[in-house]
Amino acid sequence: MIQMERIHHVSLAVRDLERARSFYTNTLLMQEIERPPFQSRGVWYAIGTQQLHLIETPHGEALREGGIDTTDGHFAVWVKSYRETIAFLEQAGLHYEARPNSVAGFTQIYITDLDHNIIEFDADYDT
Repeated sequence: MIQMERIHHVSLAVRDLERARSFYTNTLLMQEIERPPFQSRGVWYAIGTQQLHLIETPHGEALREGGIDTTDGHFAVWVKSYRETIAFLEQAGLHYEARPNSVAGFTQIYITDLDHNIIEFDADYDT
């Protein structure tokens, strides 16, 4: 039996690594971490004790084209405050879909990155 402990990382395909790096580093203010010298082009970020890995796929194979569809594959980040996250996204000029009273039992906010990868931000109610 495999004894699974936690998610280590999530990998997303991106078309243009420098454009994606700018979005995640400068817009979302994620912390970039060292990446081993793989032959592929990519960048890694720390999200708490987990990681986000972006891998450049210049030909766009298997990349989404549409807007927010919460039934598509996505990754979720737990945030401290729903209201502060909304304020941050509005200040950054990012389109989002908010679900402050989600049936999930916590608040949900969805955005897409520049390659249409879906990012979900979750928080407790009333934060």
